[in-house]
Amino acid sequence: MSGLGGAWPALITPSDRDGGVNLSVLRELTAYLLGKGIGGLYLCGWTGEGLLLSVQERMQVVEAVHDVVRGRVPTVVHVGSVATRDAVALAKHAAQAGAAGVASVLPVEGGNLATTYLHYQAIAAAAPELPFFPYLFGARTDAETLMRELVPRIPNLGGAKYTGPNMYELSQLVQLGAGRGGWTIFSGMDQQCAFAAMFGAPGNIGSSVNYAPGVYREIHRCVAAGDLARAVDLQARINRVIRLEDAFGLHNIMRVLGFDCGEPRLPRPQLPAVEPQVLRQQLMEAGFSELASL
Repeated sequence: MSGLGGAWPALITPSDRDGGVNLSVLRELTAYLLGKGIGGLYLCGWTGEGLLLSVQERMQVVEAVHDVVRGRVPTVVHVGSVATRDAVALAKHAAQAGAAGVASVLPVEGGNLATTYLHYQAIAAAAPELPFFPYLFGARTDAETLMRELVPRIPNLGGAKYTGPNMYELSQLVQLGAGRGGWTIFSGMDQQCAFAAMFGAPGNIGSSVNYAPGVYREIHRCVAAGDLARAVDLQARINRVIRLEDAFGLHNIMRVLGFDCGEPRLPRPQLPAVEPQVLRQQLMEAGFSELASL
């Protein structure tokens, strides 16, 4: 296993008019992001609505993205599913498609810590040559305790995607991998990327990386160079845009960028009604054009 890092879009999965996957826009967006110096791509996660896609659709997304990427950047495929057997099938497919890792949220349906361990062990064992990354948010126990229990149970545990604001907890997860080699803790809270990088997270995965990957690439560069003031300034600037994303939806932001990703899939809330000119004006006032151009 090798270490991973940099700015990773939690790739949005564009939908067509019938609610299926718009593979054409998906390929166009993937090619665009490759030109922005991203560290890698995270597929079919929360932003990518993986849990709302069929197994076949998720496999289509993985294959279409890899057809464009062709090894130029690594990919991690989120394979978390309600049924463990579906997650296992998706993990095997991700390995065959050329992914650099697989990830999963905690079990979606019921269970306890014992079944969580069994669920994760089955997924990791389905792609033993790839690092496995738990997707940590809303855990039934604290993230550090969970990860300490997983270390001896999963030989190919490669780190985690940690979506939370607790920088102490994140730093403990980073330290947990000391001496293991190839250990990566990705930060998953876009609004905290600069601070997570200061606490040792070498990469971040997030929704706003879809439209402003250069901001996060520059944040990582600044932290590595010790220019913390600029890293914090960039964080504050992108957070103004993220507030608009929270208000109007990622799909609407992507339309302003030039990618029609359709509508969120039910039962996700549908997009709020907003005049395109109004949204564009608010984005421009928040510095969207400059940040997206980085």
